[in-house]
Amino acid sequence: MVVLSGEVSSCKKAVSDANVNLSSPIIGAFKVFQQELDTKHDKYERLVKISRDVTIESKRTIFLLHRVTSVPDVEAILTEADAKLDMVRQKIGLIADELRGEDIYQFHRAFTPGIQEYVEAVSFQHFIRHRSLISLEEINARLVFMRTEDPKAPTEAAPVGTHVLTFQVTPSDYLLGVADLTGELMRLCISSVGNGDIDTPFQLSQFLRQIHDGFSYIGNTGPYEVSKKLHTLRQSLGKVEDACYTLRVRGSEIPKHMLADVFTSRTTIMDPEEGVV
Repeated sequence: MVVLSGEVSSCKKAVSDANVNLSSPIIGAFKVFQQELDTKHDKYERLVKISRDVTIESKRTIFLLHRVTSVPDVEAILTEADAKLDMVRQKIGLIADELRGEDIYQFHRAFTPGIQEYVEAVSFQHFIRHRSLISLEEINARLVFMRTEDPKAPTEAAPVGTHVLTFQVTPSDYLLGVADLTGELMRLCISSVGNGDIDTPFQLSQFLRQIHDGFSYIGNTGPYEVSKKLHTLRQSLGKVEDACYTLRVRGSEIPKHMLADVFTSRTTIMDPEEGVV
């Protein structure tokens, strides 16, 4: 009986499909909607793939920058990191191409992980070189791309079809990238101590305290993701301050080659509600 009812329903559907007027304006409108949605979904998937490439290259840059504590020529590492970041910016240029004429917030979730990782990498390099935090304006100033309508046009002189394409990192992506930076600075602190550098931890402690104060001013008025990462930021700051305390109080008792083992074996117990005081 169930089979018969299924056959009857399928026959009714076939008859109804045969009676559909394909030239109807309603059918035509829905076909246009279908094409628009397919185009949007395809663009979204392309942005996700580009964002993954940006994330991978940015992580490789961060891994490279962590070597500055163990090599004599720091500038060589920073120069190599510059080349890697230029490659990342080229990929971000592909994101800018995809977003040309589009509402950026319709596709923001597709590429925000890659942009946050890029902000983390470029701010990490900027801190190692200048001992300061890079601003959002400085990051956006480097995301300017020249595009030509004719790819075969000569590059010596600017052709008529040349135009400037920019990509603007949103304030929320910038804040989230800076929040992730604190974890890398905490690792830099531990590795610096392991290589006998006892000055960097105190510089990092002061710098992280300033970042923590800035995020505390934002409080619950900022993006929801920022408040979620505030606890991790406090943990990183606590570990760096714990390392500074050990260096100041017990630094003369512990051999330099054992300091890193002492810091990594100690755990900082922090109340997530109270954080760092």
